[in-house]
Amino acid sequence: MYRGGCLCGAVRYEVEGPAFHSTLCHCSMCRRAAGAPAVAWFSVRRSGLRFAGAPASYQSSPGVTRQFCSRCGTQLTFSDARTPEDVDITTSSLDDPEQLPPEDHTFSENRLHWMQMDDQLPRYLRTRADGSLESA
Repeated sequence: MYRGGCLCGAVRYEVEGPAFHSTLCHCSMCRRAAGAPAVAWFSVRRSGLRFAGAPASYQSSPGVTRQFCSRCGTQLTFSDARTPEDVDITTSSLDDPEQLPPEDHTFSENRLHWMQMDDQLPRYLRTRADGSLESA
């Protein structure tokens, strides 16, 4: 069971079931949505996610919906119409983000050059599905 929520506490969530695809995303859309150089995400089955409080949502690009707290602005989820059974949740919105450290970097081709990565995690130029790894 994973629990988390927004900064002000107006939206809380619980997740039952396993987490997968824990990543640190460097794409420009995630950076802009969070106002951060990268965003840590993990995926779960949508059927295991329950909210207390109602997150607001918007379509950030065709087929992509992001949910956030309308009071404090905390970004909470990312949904892609191509994978309707899954939902991504911001790792840092967890009560204990240490539970799910990133297992890789995605969209590393968009990484801000002043953000240094000194870990040994796999770095996908775009997505895992593309399979294109950054060369050493």
